[in-house]
Amino acid sequence: MNRPVIMTERPSAFSHVMAQMRDVEVQKDRMRFRFNLERCGEMIAYEVSRRLGYVERNVITPLGEIFVPVFEERPVIGAILRAALPMQQGFLRIFDDADNAFVSAYRKHTSGDKFVIQVDYISTPDLENRTLILLDPMMATGKTIVLAYRELSRFGNPKQTFFCGVIASEEGMEHMQRNVPEAQIFVGAVDNELTAKSYIVPGLGDAGDLAFGSKYGE
Repeated sequence: MNRPVIMTERPSAFSHVMAQMRDVEVQKDRMRFRFNLERCGEMIAYEVSRRLGYVERNVITPLGEIFVPVFEERPVIGAILRAALPMQQGFLRIFDDADNAFVSAYRKHTSGDKFVIQVDYISTPDLENRTLILLDPMMATGKTIVLAYRELSRFGNPKQTFFCGVIASEEGMEHMQRNVPEAQIFVGAVDNELTAKSYIVPGLGDAGDLAFGSKYGE
């Protein structure tokens, strides 16, 4: 089992961005919230890049030539719709020629506070022997990203998998590690509480709603 990387274990620029994302007053600026999601994605992507394979490439400069390490392959960046879209844009600033996958997954409520995860749509390249980076800003129970991974795995067995999010709960982290122990997990922070409706506390609220507006029926 891989040890999770938690971006806020030490104070950094990431901590500053996280403070803005959690702040209920700053959240009133929807464009700012999306921008901060992108910034989180970009910073996490840089850390993920340290775990990828590289090959030496001969680069010709105006004054000579030099061998430098470059990415060995294009990763596949998978976004869980809709909240992960800004985060995906941040990842694409680091992995600018990556292939992309999209999964429409959401909570379908059954009775009371109970729900199941519903997957309605998948678009993905062949994942056989690829590096898959799957994004979900809020990893509350961890069930959404695990189910998305299993659904994507029908399109090929990734050789390396990363789960990346902004905030996870302790319960969500345990669920991901228990069900996909080979995945490397990168998160901004880990909060210790879930409400009866499985929302992270203190968390930051509904990332999808804060980025794009409330959904019909809510």
